Amino acid sequence: MIKKIIFPLFFVLSLPLYAFELQQTLSVEGRIFAQSPLFKSQHKSLLSLAYQAELYHEWDDATQSFTFTPFLRIENADEERQHFDIRELKWIKSGNGWEFRIGIDKAFWGVAESIHLVDIINQTDLVENLDGEQKLGQPLIKLSTEQSWGTFDVFIMPWFRERIFPGKKGRFRTIKVIDQTDAEYEASNKQKHTDLALRWSHSLGDWDLALSHFYGTSRDPLFLFDSATDRLTPFYPLINQTGLEIQATIDEWLLKFEGIHRIGQDKHAYSSGVAGFEYSLYNAFGTDGDLGIISELILDDRGRNASTPFNKEIFIGLRWAANNTIGTELLTGFIQDLDAKSTVFNFELAQRLNDNIKFSVQIRAWANVDKKDLQYAFNRDDYIELKLEAFF
Repeated sequence: MIKKIIFPLFFVLSLPLYAFELQQTLSVEGRIFAQSPLFKSQHKSLLSLAYQAELYHEWDDATQSFTFTPFLRIENADEERQHFDIRELKWIKSGNGWEFRIGIDKAFWGVAESIHLVDIINQTDLVENLDGEQKLGQPLIKLSTEQSWGTFDVFIMPWFRERIFPGKKGRFRTIKVIDQTDAEYEASNKQKHTDLALRWSHSLGDWDLALSHFYGTSRDPLFLFDSATDRLTPFYPLINQTGLEIQATIDEWLLKFEGIHRIGQDKHAYSSGVAGFEYSLYNAFGTDGDLGIISELILDDRGRNASTPFNKEIFIGLRWAANNTIGTELLTGFIQDLDAKSTVFNFELAQRLNDNIKFSVQIRAWANVDKKDLQYAFNRDDYIELKLEAFF
């Protein structure tokens, strides 16, 4: 069996370069912070370069494929944000109603806009962005079968990826510096613990459903305070998480729900969920553009004792797709804490300058952040980010 898995990888790597499709992205990113930092060691602005490539090849009548996606970021301010990652390095073999893949891969679960509760396969690449959209590649074996009753996926993950946190000089850091050199684990074999996940998904008319279960090392660490070093040490517990995703498309309405029940993260089991809608106005205001009105409610039954800042919030946003030749897209909104009254604002605009160059801007700001709020360390981190991406 091992030979059957390894041989195709060596076969692909032995192919001449012209047999591959290569897509590359080079980006220049700058961030300017509106306020002086909370800590003197933090930077006031940053400039970074990022490079990502995707090397792809398929053969055997498109029933086998190989993908290699490396990622590199170089930055002038926070050395922890300078990192290299393999987003994907995988071989896929498919047949009639089944698919097998092995290597390093990414899998996304979830339907909500504001927060992705059920998404647990990949570790968050936190130094890329606070929104959790960027993920580290996960070593895994995945077997999928697609039948009339739905799609069933089995994930086996033999190696755990630790989260990378901003360093002492970085913005978006915690008040106490996180010591990433010696993380602790509940599993005796630490990063070598084999994690398992199952997921069933199915479409029934206008409804898309998914039910999942994960057992293994939590991607979300807890933190242990070391008084001798005045630092925090990440602790990764073993958890069981059951997740549910529901999405319904009814005319102009997109209804969404995702929720989890998790055991092992805290002393007691807990449940959290996010539910809401997106209402689309097509050809809005007499233009070719589409406007989406989004609203979501986030609840966590741990309340203020939750290890996440989002435990009783409402998200309200707008999504604009101009459907023009330069692909103008806008997403803006805010998350409002219904108890502590803190607010997070976000604005994202992107459009192409030509077929090979894309420009984007992001603005994020915090307001009325209470000292007891987990986001208090970011209350002076309002910023504007400008990014230029070249595709070739």
